[in-house]
Amino acid sequence: MADQLDVSAELAGYVRAMSLREDAVLRELREETAELPGGRSLQVMPEEGQFLAMLVGLVGARTVLELGTYTGYSALCMARSLPPDGRLLTCDITARWADIGAPYWKRAEVADRIDLRVGPAESTMDALLEDGGADTFDLVFIDADKAGYPAYYERAVRLVRPGGLVVLDNTLFFGRVVDPSATDPDTEGVREVNARVRDDHSVDVVLLPVADGLTLVRRRTV
Repeated sequence: MADQLDVSAELAGYVRAMSLREDAVLRELREETAELPGGRSLQVMPEEGQFLAMLVGLVGARTVLELGTYTGYSALCMARSLPPDGRLLTCDITARWADIGAPYWKRAEVADRIDLRVGPAESTMDALLEDGGADTFDLVFIDADKAGYPAYYERAVRLVRPGGLVVLDNTLFFGRVVDPSATDPDTEGVREVNARVRDDHSVDVVLLPVADGLTLVRRRTV
């Protein structure tokens, strides 16, 4: 059995050349985002955006919840895979960065599918649950502050329908999860959610060692 490959810059370039289908709208948004402070590290990789779009299509999603909008690259990827009457509700603590992505959503003709909610993600999720949102989302993508991941996961598995997916980004967190000296709140939050998912037998799970770690959680139907 082969071990996991170390992905060199050359090999990553080959992967993109063979599979990435990033059009001008996505590329221009990614390039504008890369010029922002921390933009390259906060934005999802284009391959990951394409993978998220495929997941939306594979589960036949009509309703998607995203935690952590930033400039809206991943929101744009996923919204494009929704049917015309689909809805993507994306949450962020501020509209500052999402305002950069909004014109690109319009250019891609999916702005009417995207609903931006500004405020703490935990509060937004609680409001959705209070309004009868349990079991109504087909896919939940978590890419917000890492210290909040355990609380977000707890709510996400209640909001997603049986058979639906919860996707958590950055679950290897730059390799810090295996560094005993890393005890900051973000690293501890990722460690805690990884352990919770592992021990949650109401779901199926796979942690993919791609990008910065991507965990797929499928809520079981029985």
